Amino acid sequence: MNPRLAAARALAAVLSGKASLNSSLPAQLDKVDERDRGLTQDLAFGTARWQPRLDLLAAQLLQKPFKAADADVQALMLVGLYQLFYTRIPAHAAIGETVGCADKLKKPWAKGLLNAVLRRAQREGEALLAGMERDPVVRTAHPRWLQKSLKAFWPEQWEAICAANNAHPPMILRVNRRHHSRDAYLALLAEAGVGASACQYSRDGIVLNEPCDVRSLPGFAEGWVSVQDEAAQLSADLLELAPGQRVLDACCAPGGKTCHLLEAEAGLAQVVAIDLEAKRLTRVRENLDRLQLDAELIACDARYTASWWDGKTFQRILLDAPCSATGVIRRHPDIKLTRQADDIPALATLQGELLDALWPTLEVGGMLLYATCSSLPTENTEVIDAFLARTPGARELDLATEAGLRQPHGRQLLAQEGGHDGFYYAKLIKIAASRG
Repeated sequence: MNPRLAAARALAAVLSGKASLNSSLPAQLDKVDERDRGLTQDLAFGTARWQPRLDLLAAQLLQKPFKAADADVQALMLVGLYQLFYTRIPAHAAIGETVGCADKLKKPWAKGLLNAVLRRAQREGEALLAGMERDPVVRTAHPRWLQKSLKAFWPEQWEAICAANNAHPPMILRVNRRHHSRDAYLALLAEAGVGASACQYSRDGIVLNEPCDVRSLPGFAEGWVSVQDEAAQLSADLLELAPGQRVLDACCAPGGKTCHLLEAEAGLAQVVAIDLEAKRLTRVRENLDRLQLDAELIACDARYTASWWDGKTFQRILLDAPCSATGVIRRHPDIKLTRQADDIPALATLQGELLDALWPTLEVGGMLLYATCSSLPTENTEVIDAFLARTPGARELDLATEAGLRQPHGRQLLAQEGGHDGFYYAKLIKIAASRG
C-alpha cells in the first residue's frame, strides 16, 4: 500500500472520532512495505502535529468543507499539504503520489479536487500562511480551545509550551538500578558509540543525543534499561518507598511506573497494579517479564473497590490518573484532534472520584502520589484543592524535587524542548481515617 494512503486512512479514523493514531495506525502499517513504514509513521504523526495549521490553510483553498463521509479525502489532502510544507519530498512527487491515492479510496472525483488544492498550495501556500500568522491557531498549530487555555493558565510560558509540543520528543531511558548505576550504563553507551547524557531531575534518567532502535541498546533484552520519559520517572523516588511496603499502582498501563517501583525498591512486600482494560495489562505483563519483575495485575475500574480490594491497606498509592494528556502532545500529536474543551471538566470529575475511592484503601500514615500528564491546572492543582477541602484526614506534603513550578498544590512540569514531558505531581499523607 502507498504510505500516503495508509497514513490518510489512519488519520481519517481520527478525524471521524473513531480512534487514536495508536489504535488506527498499526493495522495500516501492516499493509505497507517494511521500507515505507517509517515514512508512513512520519506522514501520520506529522500531519496530526500540524493539523490545526494545515486545516485553516485548507479552508482558504477549498470552496466548501468536506462532508463527514469524505473524511478519508480530507485526510489525504492534509497529508499532501504536510508533505509540501514540512518534508523534503519533491513537490511533484508529493502531489502526484497523493492525488493518485484517490482511486484507491474509490473516489475518482477527488483526484481533480486534490490536484487543484495541492497545486494552489504549492504556488500560494506560503503567502497564505504568512497572512494568517496573526491567528494564534496558525502560529502555534494548536486547536483554539487549547491555545486559549494554555494562554490563560500560563501567560508567560504558553508559547514555549506550544513550541515544545510541536517539537520531536527526545528518547529518554530509565536505567534499572538492580543491574547498573546510571554512570555505569552511560559508560556502556559510550563504549557502544551511543551519545547520551544524564537527565537533570531523575536519578535513573538518560537522554540520548539521537533516537535509536532499542535493540541496539546494551542489555535491553536483559532488562538493563527501559524507555521512559524523565517526568514519569520521578514517581518512584517521590513515593519514598521502603522495604515491606504494600504498594498500589492505580491506572498502571503500560506499566513503566509499575516496573520502576519494583526496580527502585527490591524489598517491597507487594505491588498491586490495576487498570480498566484487560488488554492493556498484556503490555504491563510483557514489560514486567522482560525486566524479570512481578506484580499482581487486576483488570477493574479502580473506583469500585468492592470488586478488587481485599481489605488490606496500602502504605503507598500511585494514582496516575486518566487525563487530557496535554503534557505529552509531542509524543501523541493526535491529541490535538481527539481532545475537546468539554472533555476537561469530565476528566476532573473522574479524577476526583478516583481519589475519593482509593483514599480508604490507604493506611493511616500512608502516602498517595497523584500524577497526571496534563498541563492544565483544572485537572491538577484544582483537583487536589477540592479533595483536600472535602477530606479532613488528608494533608499535603512537599515534593522532594526541583523539577517544574510550585503550584498552590503540587508541582507542574511543563514540556521542555529536548527535556521532559509535561507532568504534574502532588503528594498527600493520611493523618486520620475518614469519619463516617
